[in-house]
Amino acid sequence: MKNKTRLVFVVMFASAVAFAQTTPKRLTLREAEDLALQKHPRITVAELRALASQQASKEVRAGFFPTVTINVTAAGADRDTTRIAAGAINNPSVFDRNAEGVSISQLITDFGRTWDLSKAAKLRAQAERMNSSAAREQILLEVNAAYFSALESESVLRVAEQTATSRHLLLNQISSLASNKLKSELDLSFARVDYEQSRLLRAKASNDVQAAFATLSTLVGEREAQTFTLVDEPMPSPLKESAHDLLQLAMQQRPDLARLRYERDATKEFAQAEKKLSYPTISAVGFGGIVPVGDPRLPDQYGAAGVNLSVPLFTGGLYHARQREAELRAKAADEALRDEENNVARQVQISKLNSDYAFERVDLTEQLLQNSRRAYELAQARFKVGSSSIVELSQAELNRTTAEIAQANAKYDYLVQRAALDFQIGNLH
Repeated sequence: MKNKTRLVFVVMFASAVAFAQTTPKRLTLREAEDLALQKHPRITVAELRALASQQASKEVRAGFFPTVTINVTAAGADRDTTRIAAGAINNPSVFDRNAEGVSISQLITDFGRTWDLSKAAKLRAQAERMNSSAAREQILLEVNAAYFSALESESVLRVAEQTATSRHLLLNQISSLASNKLKSELDLSFARVDYEQSRLLRAKASNDVQAAFATLSTLVGEREAQTFTLVDEPMPSPLKESAHDLLQLAMQQRPDLARLRYERDATKEFAQAEKKLSYPTISAVGFGGIVPVGDPRLPDQYGAAGVNLSVPLFTGGLYHARQREAELRAKAADEALRDEENNVARQVQISKLNSDYAFERVDLTEQLLQNSRRAYELAQARFKVGSSSIVELSQAELNRTTAEIAQANAKYDYLVQRAALDFQIGNLH
């Protein structure tokens, strides 16, 4: 008895596990967006680059602080009077010694060049942060498009399955009537053709569903295609703002435009820094330490400090070329920003038109569906009483199926177009 009870529990547990594995996971649009933002490698790459650019800014800022170096030196001379004779103008003496000391170097001023380089690095870091935000919005747009595409494909598949079921039922009815000589072989042939067409439609719709889920699965971080139970989204109302108002929002909110502005400003600051290459540089240096072991002629301690002025006189045109290169790149960045702003203006206007048309298309397809259903009901009634041929019924059913698919397409196309419009104005968060 105990063995039978244990076996029943094992079977129930195995059935529960199998059911859990075969039941598609429920997924909302917000959950899909959150998963994509957490797992998509493109976002991770953008965030890592933003972090790296912050370190580059710290690297430049380090020029404002002193450099402290600990030196430990041990030297042996060939004889007491050894001096370095070749390799330099000076010929310092070399004594047997072991010494430890500290050297300090501090930039006093380079007349603003390091400051300009620091500002350019900060602006590039801000540009990378904006690039990270732009990557997030791009992923969100792709998730929205894939999510609504999957819902649309499922709606079309339901229409295809209903069409195949109704045509199969009609084929059976006509086959029965034809066997009793109440319908012609022509009617039977038309019914078979209609049924095979519905099977083709169902096969294509099924393939579209699998392709849509494969795309969505990749975006939410799954390497293998997963099937989800998607939650439908409500239809948003059309935007009341004009194209001009939306364009102003886009200019203010688009992270890719902000990135280009930061990059333009960074190139201008860098051009200012390159202009100051020919300016003097003043720095202070200091040395100090002890000589615990060494020649008796060397003191036990040493220390020195000084100020160095460096003025570039001739570099073969290098500094002038670097300055001109930086200035030309700054102008190119300014023109690139202007070109992108023009592209954004065009994209916002087209996206607004597409969104308005998609919303209007929803109402038009609803009216088309109602009319096609009434026409199908009339054609079906006429066919049953023998007042019309199967050709009329087939055409009416084809019109109804086309209208049902058009309605599904219109609904989710409007949701996609709204997401695209939100993306264009920088409002897809």
